[in-house]
Amino acid sequence: MRRGSRLLAGGCVVVAVTAGMGPAFAQQHGGVLRIFSSNSPASMSIHEESTRYAVTPVMAVFNNLVLFDQHIPQNSFETIRPELAESWSWDEARTALTFTLRPGVTWHDGQPFTARDVKCTWDLLTGNAEQKLRVNPRKSWYRNLDAVTTEGDYRVTFHLKRPQPSLLALLASGASPVYPCHVPPAQMRTHPIGTGPFKFVEFKPNESIKLVRNPDYWKKDRPYLDGIEYSIVPSPATQVLAFTAGKFDMSFPYAVTIPLLKDLQRQAPDAHCDLTLDNGSRTMIVNRTKPPFDNPDLRRAMALALDRRAFIDILTEGKGVIGGAMLPPPEGLWGISGDRLAELPGYDADLEKRREDARAIMRRLGYGPDNRLPVTVTTRNIPGYRDPAVILISQLKEIYIDGQLDALDTAVYFPKLLRKDYTVGLAITETALDDPDQMFFENYICGAERNYTGYCNPEFDKLVARQSAEPDIEKRRELVWQLERMLAEEFARPVIFYTRGGTCWHPRVKGFTLIVNSLFNGWRMEDVWLDR
Repeated sequence: MRRGSRLLAGGCVVVAVTAGMGPAFAQQHGGVLRIFSSNSPASMSIHEESTRYAVTPVMAVFNNLVLFDQHIPQNSFETIRPELAESWSWDEARTALTFTLRPGVTWHDGQPFTARDVKCTWDLLTGNAEQKLRVNPRKSWYRNLDAVTTEGDYRVTFHLKRPQPSLLALLASGASPVYPCHVPPAQMRTHPIGTGPFKFVEFKPNESIKLVRNPDYWKKDRPYLDGIEYSIVPSPATQVLAFTAGKFDMSFPYAVTIPLLKDLQRQAPDAHCDLTLDNGSRTMIVNRTKPPFDNPDLRRAMALALDRRAFIDILTEGKGVIGGAMLPPPEGLWGISGDRLAELPGYDADLEKRREDARAIMRRLGYGPDNRLPVTVTTRNIPGYRDPAVILISQLKEIYIDGQLDALDTAVYFPKLLRKDYTVGLAITETALDDPDQMFFENYICGAERNYTGYCNPEFDKLVARQSAEPDIEKRRELVWQLERMLAEEFARPVIFYTRGGTCWHPRVKGFTLIVNSLFNGWRMEDVWLDR
């Protein structure tokens, strides 16, 4: 094993860092943090859910092997810290990642945590366990994982088919907790058991999610809070009224729209509000298996019709951002921007020329003012999806396509997309972290569970594997930008725009840091406290 003192992007060193204690405050123990949420998740099982409405509240129930520092706003290789693992190291070939685990940790039901739990979790995620997840949205993250082996109770090794520096980043995401071997997946959907700072109490669909302090947490004196309660309040007006009246300490993260943010700040001027770029892009998805949308010319025409600036002006009051598949800089570490972005097909500024080209394609395909193409546009029935879907429908009308909105509840929407039981849709790429492996393996490679459009290009997949194995950051970034160009040229899953969302909290909420390049990774909540 090669050993050193800091984590490099190439991932060839050992890290042995004391678990972060957070900023120095005169912390107070006690109190229940109350947060409003606008949507009810399908279940409490992080490994079976795609939406942050499930990951955010339940992340506080679990621990990871490693985790992004909860007090550094931008996730990166350099901000990865130990949790259930005390240290880790790569072998010389960089195809074996070994973790030394923390002794003395117990699950919330009193059972001891061991290396066997780690192996069970990743056997479950790779489909190698006897029990199966009902859905497995992030299975494609671990295509390069050959096996997980244990050595005693406190040593576990991830064996890879080829080098993959970003495996450590994938494991540091809030979507990558360790599950207990002794609890079946069915129970984890309704009553999850973790090792984290908070214990799960109850989930009442469309009402609330409640957590309580874990008195036996392995970090002494953590957490500070007695509990966390998420109340599901669908009405934005009701959310604002309840927050300003002091019934809630905090909004659901990144979910306050800009118009709502203005109302909230007028009514609660002392509240702290941050407007943060949402790393989940709004995209047009087209099912390539359903005629006539199996025709690449038709898909090209649809992409050329997009007026990205109109989405931004209408929905974000000009504060959104145009980008490619990866989150644009400066928040994003990998995204393409500026002149390079403008050179991609469908991104040039001459909208009228693009739309005339699109109409010409449609006429060649037999469509026109007197022969319009009807289509159902599927989306999720919450404003962040529904509102841009309405604008998408209005823009497709410009090229002889008449769309009808089909807005579905969350519990129905994601399974429908996974089955590819749709024709055209407006989706948000629920991006768990700002890393190319996560983005490309989850959403674009052939056969990935969340490759909703059915896009499949073996040459693209080869380049994805090449960038994944590249240890040099700058060389890898150039490969990522080549992949961005391929996706744009093939209109694989046209990215429309990135929005900004608000998060507000009263001054009494302390010890909290918003992550700027992931909506999923900042919710361990063990250092948050209430100054009453």
